[in-house]
Amino acid sequence: MNASQPMSAASTRFGESLRQARSQRRRSQLDLALSAGLSQRHLSFLESGRSQPSRAMLLRLAEALDLGLADRNDWLIAAGFAPIYAQRAIEAPDMAPVREALARMLRHHEPFPAMVIDRAWNLVMANQATQRMIATGAMLAGLTEDALWRKVCGDGPRNMIQMSLHPEGLRTLVVNADEVVVAILSRLSQEALDHPPSARLRDVVMAYPGMKATARNIDVTARLSPVLATHFRIAGQDLKLFAMLSRFDMPRDLTAEDLRVETLYPADAASEALLRALAGDRP
Repeated sequence: MNASQPMSAASTRFGESLRQARSQRRRSQLDLALSAGLSQRHLSFLESGRSQPSRAMLLRLAEALDLGLADRNDWLIAAGFAPIYAQRAIEAPDMAPVREALARMLRHHEPFPAMVIDRAWNLVMANQATQRMIATGAMLAGLTEDALWRKVCGDGPRNMIQMSLHPEGLRTLVVNADEVVVAILSRLSQEALDHPPSARLRDVVMAYPGMKATARNIDVTARLSPVLATHFRIAGQDLKLFAMLSRFDMPRDLTAEDLRVETLYPADAASEALLRALAGDRP
């Protein structure tokens, strides 16, 4: 297609998606064109809908922008191609190696909490240490673990952001809640830019008491500590934990791409001793 030909609906849809993805990542047309191996003029034609991309060109642009597999499928459909990345349930037979690897990671992290979450922070798997921590929060609130989850998430999936930020969830046990809430909201707001489920989750938590005022006070220019430890106080005992997130390298399946493993580590010797004691692992 050249500049004098009429724009098709497919090229217009793809061009809008391309321009939006580039803008969200604050990439200039020249920078993206160089990364993807095409001219800035050609990229401009693609964004305006005056040129239709080939499938290979579309995938090169997606790679240059580090798009997720779901977004790449959306681009392919918008441009008139068939999607190429499959999605299977985590319970599917051919996902057994993935499940076994995740279960092994969670098991080996005992007695420290670890969990598998999806991109929208829904809980997929959890080790016993995570279950103990949530059960302890429920017990202190006079609830069963299931009742606490229902209070926090209703009939929806069990969501760790909601458990962390809900006024009747684990947030009641956090000493440095103001600092932790700001950090979580900042991350969630960033993820919501190009992930609709995260945007919906952000809308849910922003309805919690005080959240809108907290979000207005977020200073994106402030110097932050490289690691933020969440400081819990449980029945008079202090527990300080910091988190690390890991994911599959080069996934080619939408389910695997969405999965994250969050591992929590004690920030001091007293916290490590407390976690070991809760697990019955006393010296």
